[in-house]
Amino acid sequence: MSIVVIDYGLGNLTSVYNALKFLGADAKVSPSAEDLKKADKIVLPGVGAFKDAILGLEKRNLKKAIIETLSSGKIYLGICLGLQILFEGSEEGDTEGLGVFKGMVKRFREKSGIKVPHIGWNAVRSQGPGSRHRIMNGIADGSYFYFDHSYYAEPGDKGIVAATTEYGMNFTSLVRRENIFAVQFHPERSQGLGLGLLKNFIEL
Repeated sequence: MSIVVIDYGLGNLTSVYNALKFLGADAKVSPSAEDLKKADKIVLPGVGAFKDAILGLEKRNLKKAIIETLSSGKIYLGICLGLQILFEGSEEGDTEGLGVFKGMVKRFREKSGIKVPHIGWNAVRSQGPGSRHRIMNGIADGSYFYFDHSYYAEPGDKGIVAATTEYGMNFTSLVRRENIFAVQFHPERSQGLGLGLLKNFIEL
């Protein structure tokens, strides 16, 4: 089963690719919309600015291709910025996202004990009955994953929120709907548990 890690000019592509290959996946990095359409699954990692990500996708004719691919039922994993761009827009640069999910991306507000960006290990806790999914098999609720971000998604549909994390507030750290999965943390930087999540994704 082939996996394409989407190259749109941003993102921690090498680390994600290496983790997938380490786990035995048939994976490759590509900026091609055609490769994306041929793949069985797609991964969109991301670090950097929301606007730059959208411009990078548009420049490579990937924005429309991703939306069409998701509509076809192909399994998607978004990582960090790859989660945020699924939403309608962001406070960062007043830019439109893919609009796959209702809601906006907002910036953390600095306050006592809360520094921005949010960097480091933090707990990911399941939300609501039935929120646990096979992508979290073997991963205890409340396990710690590695985060590095200044913005968070605020979904309009709370039904897609599968897990949250506390950082001065509870923010969404895992969303899922049918074939779409996305995490705010970095599984490729989260050691054994992160590899466990990626292995579950490969096996979906």
